[in-house]
Amino acid sequence: MIYRFSSFTLDTARRELRDRDTLVALEPQVFDVLAHLVAARDRVVSRDDLLEAVWHGRIVSEATISSRLNAARAAIGDTGLDQRLIRTLPRKGVRFVGAVEAGDDPLTKPGAETGAGTGPSWRAGPRLPAVAVLPFTNMSGDPEQDYFADGICEEIITALSRMSGLFVIARNSSFTYKGRAIDVRRVGAELGVGYVLEGSVRRSRDRLRIAGQLVDAVSGAHLWSDRFDGDLHDVFALQERVAESVAAAIEPTLQQAEIKRLGRTAPSRLDAYERLLRANAHLSEFTGPGMAAALACLGEALEAEPDYAPAMAATAYCRAQCHFQGWAEQDDRARSAAVALAWRAVERAPGDAQVLWMAAFAIWNMAGTGRERARDLFRRSLLLNPNSAMALTLAGWIETMCGNGAEGRAMVARAQRLNPRDPRGWLMSGVMAVAALIDGDDTTAIDWAERALAQNRRFAVALRVLAVANVRLGRLDRAREAVADMLAIEPHLTISGFLARIPFPLERMAQRYAEALAIAGLPA
Repeated sequence: MIYRFSSFTLDTARRELRDRDTLVALEPQVFDVLAHLVAARDRVVSRDDLLEAVWHGRIVSEATISSRLNAARAAIGDTGLDQRLIRTLPRKGVRFVGAVEAGDDPLTKPGAETGAGTGPSWRAGPRLPAVAVLPFTNMSGDPEQDYFADGICEEIITALSRMSGLFVIARNSSFTYKGRAIDVRRVGAELGVGYVLEGSVRRSRDRLRIAGQLVDAVSGAHLWSDRFDGDLHDVFALQERVAESVAAAIEPTLQQAEIKRLGRTAPSRLDAYERLLRANAHLSEFTGPGMAAALACLGEALEAEPDYAPAMAATAYCRAQCHFQGWAEQDDRARSAAVALAWRAVERAPGDAQVLWMAAFAIWNMAGTGRERARDLFRRSLLLNPNSAMALTLAGWIETMCGNGAEGRAMVARAQRLNPRDPRGWLMSGVMAVAALIDGDDTTAIDWAERALAQNRRFAVALRVLAVANVRLGRLDRAREAVADMLAIEPHLTISGFLARIPFPLERMAQRYAEALAIAGLPA
C-alpha cells in the first residue's frame, strides 16, 4: 500500500518513506510505528495496539515506545508540540490526523511484472534487490533459545535496512514462516523478493553456534554462507556481531549476484539501475579500459534518468579512480565537473550511505579546495551504515593520510573483521601498507603491499608503497621493479605529476615519497 500525506509518500511494500524525491532513513521499528498509525488513522491507537503491531506483544518500556514515536514524528517534520500529523490524546493513545491519500502498490496489482512466473516482481518499481530474513531455526532443543534466534533475525533486519539500494521485508511478513517447512523459491514468490536469508542456532554447553546462508529465491542457488561461534554469557554482543558481519558480507555478494542476473538482459532493455549494475561490473575489473566502459554505462544511466544520484556518485567515483591511478588525462575543468557531480549526488540523496562515500572519495581526490568536507561525508555515510566495508576502508585511508593512523587502521581492521573474504580485500591491505609506511615500519609496509598486489597487481597505491619502503631498506632492485610496474600502468608518470595529483596532507610524507621514488628511477 502507498500512502501520501503532506509532502511525504509512505510505501509499505518497499518500506520506504520519501519526502518528495528524497529517501528518509528510518529504523525498522520507527517505520512500523508510522505505518501502523497511518493505516489506523480512522481511530485512536492505544499503547497496547502499538505493542501488538510493532513489538508483537513483547513487553517494552514506555521510554522505548516514546522514543520510536518521537522518531516517527521527527521523520515527517512533526513535533510533540505542533502535533500537525500525529496527535497525542492523554490517557487514550495517539492518532494520525493528517490528510492521507491511499492507493494500491503497483507490485500487487493484477498484471504487474512478475518474477519466476508467479507472485509480485521483486524487480518492479525502482528495480532494486529485495531480501527476506526468515526466522532462524532453533536446533538446541531449548525453547528459551527461540528468543535468541528471533533476536538475531531482528538485528540482521536492522543492519540490512541501513544498506542503500536494498529492500528488506518487514519482520511481520517474514516471521509468518516461523516453524514451517519452506521452499525458498515459494517464499520468494509469495513475498516478492529475489533473495532469502535463512539460518540456525545451536547450543553446546555454554557456547552458541549460528549459521546463516543467502539463497537466490529464483534459482535456489546458495550465494553465501558462514557460521559464527560465541559465548552464552554475552548474547547481546554476539547478536550484534553476527548481524554486522552478515550485513557486511551480503552487500558485495548481492551486487555480484545482481550483475550475473543482468547478463540475461538485452542491453537495449536496460534501465538506469541496470546500467549502473553493468558499470559496477566494469569497475570491479580495475583496469583503464574497464573504467572507460563503466563511465560509458553511467553516462547512459544518466541519460535515461538525469537525476539518478547513485549514477552521479558512481561517475564521480570512477573519475577519481582514474585520476588516482593515472588512467585518464583530466584537466582542471574535468576534475571540477566531477566534483560538482559528486556534490549534486549528495544533494539529491543525503540519506544514501553509498552515494555519500563515493562522493566523498571523489571530492577528497579531485577538489582543489574544500577537500576537508569529504571527511564529514565519510562520517555521515558511516552513521547511516556502520557496516559498509568499503566506506570503512576508504574513510580509514583518508584518516591515515591525514596522520590519524590509529583511527584509520581501526576502521580498516573493522572492515576486515566484518568481511574477511571481501573481494576488495586488496584495497584494505593497501591502506594498511600506507599506514605502516607513515609510521616508518617499512618491513610491515612491504608485507601489506605484497599482500595487496597478490590480489590486484594493478593497484598503484601498493606499488608506490613497495617502491618507497624498499628504497628505505636498501633493496633497490625490488624498488626499481615496482617503479617499472607503475610505468606500465601509467607510462608518462613523473614525480612532479604524481605529487601535483595526489593529496598529501602530511608534508613529510610527500618529501619521503619524492626522494625514494627518485632513487628508484621514476622520472622527475
